[in-house]
Amino acid sequence: MYALVDGNNFYVSCERVFRPSLRGRAVVVLSNNDGCAVARSNEAKALGIAMGAPWFKIKHLQEDAGLVGLSANFPLYGDLSDRMMSLAAGLGPRQEIYSIDESFIDLSGVGGDLAERSHKIRSRILQWVGIPCGIGIGATKTLAKLANHVAKTAERKPGSYPPHLAQVCNFAALTPEALNEVLQATPVNEVWGVGRRITRQLTTGGIHTALELARLDPTTVRRNWSVVLERTVRELQGLPCIDLDHAPAPKKEIACTRSFGQTVSELAPLTEAVTEFASRAAEKARKQHSLAAQVLVFIRTSPFRSDPQYSRSMNVPLRRPSNDTALIVAAALNGLQSIYRPGFKLAKAGVMLLDLQPDTHQQTELDLQDDEGRHDRGLLMFALDSINQRYGRGTLHMASAGVAGARRVWSMKQERRTPSYTTCIDEIPVAKA
Repeated sequence: MYALVDGNNFYVSCERVFRPSLRGRAVVVLSNNDGCAVARSNEAKALGIAMGAPWFKIKHLQEDAGLVGLSANFPLYGDLSDRMMSLAAGLGPRQEIYSIDESFIDLSGVGGDLAERSHKIRSRILQWVGIPCGIGIGATKTLAKLANHVAKTAERKPGSYPPHLAQVCNFAALTPEALNEVLQATPVNEVWGVGRRITRQLTTGGIHTALELARLDPTTVRRNWSVVLERTVRELQGLPCIDLDHAPAPKKEIACTRSFGQTVSELAPLTEAVTEFASRAAEKARKQHSLAAQVLVFIRTSPFRSDPQYSRSMNVPLRRPSNDTALIVAAALNGLQSIYRPGFKLAKAGVMLLDLQPDTHQQTELDLQDDEGRHDRGLLMFALDSINQRYGRGTLHMASAGVAGARRVWSMKQERRTPSYTTCIDEIPVAKA
C-alpha cells in the first residue's frame, strides 16, 4: 500500500501561512520576472485563470475581482516543504519526496485504520505548518496518485465525488463497485503518466475514463502504445510496477538559466550573470557528486520584442571533467567572450553542464603544461559550499559575479515578493503588544 501526501495549491498556501488575510481571496503566484501564474488558489481558478496565464493578461482582475498577484518566494516554499515532509514521514516507514509539495509514503506493515491515521497526519501538518493537504491511498503509486486527485477534487468541488472521499481517499477501503464508480467519474487525463498526446490518442479510440483505461489488456496497450502506458494500466489494475525511489538518479545535464529583469547589452553585466549561473551549476554538480566534461553557455534576445534578434551558444570542453567553480566559470566566460556581440538587447542567458559523470571516476594524463585544474581543490569547494549554506547563498562568490548585495540590471523582477519569514533573520515577523 502507498499513500501520496500533496499540499493544496502549495505556493499559495505557503503565502497564506503568514498572511491569513489572503484566505478566501483569489491569489496567484507568479513565475520568474513576474511573468505568468504558476500557482492559483481555488478562488483564482474559479475566475477562469489558467495555469501559465501571463500576468499582463490577468492583472486587470486586481481591480475587477480583487485578485492578488505575488512574486515567487522559493526560499520560503522550500523551508515549509521541508517541515511538511518531515511530518508526512510519520505516516509510514519509507518515504519518497517526489516534488516540493508531493511525497509518497510506503504503508507496508502499517496496521490499523489507514484513513484515520492519514487524517491525523493531515491535521498535524495543518496545525504545525499551516499547509492544507490531500492524502490518497492505493495499492500502487498510480492508484495513490489518483486517490489523491479524488480527495482534493471532492473537497474543492462538492458533488464531483462522494463527500466521504474528501481530504483523505482510501481506495483500498472501497468495494469493487464503489471503486469502479469513482474511476468511471475520473477523466483519463487525470491518470498519472497520461499526457496530452496519449489522451488524444485514447479518446480517439473511445477511452475517456480511468475505468476504461484500467480495463484494457496490458499486452495490447504495449503493442499499440508503449511499455510505459502498459505499466500504468497494470498499476491501475492493482499490480505494483513502480517502487519508491529513495535516491533519485543523478541528472544527466545540469542547467541554470534565467530571463533578465531588463534587457542587457553590455558585456560587464553579462559577465556577472554568466558567472552567477555557472557557479550555481557547479554547486549543483557537487551536490549530486558529478563532474562535467563540457560547459555550454548561451545568450539570446527576446523573440517577443521587435528589436533585432540574436541567439548564440557555445560548447566549451574541459581538459579534465570537473565540478570546480573556478574552472567552470572560466570556461563559461571564455564561451561568452566568443559569442557576445554588442548592440543587441539580450533578454536571457544560461549555462549548462554536459557529459556528466560520477566524481568517483578520475581522468589522469601527463601534464603538458601547468594549469590550476591539476590541483585537487575539493576541500576548497567544500568550504565554499558550507559557508554559503550556513550564511546564505552568495556569501562567498567569484569576483566576476560583481559586488555582493548590489542591485544588478540583470536581476529578476520580484516586485511583489513577500518577506522570507523563515529563512532570513532580518525578515522574521515581529509581534508587538
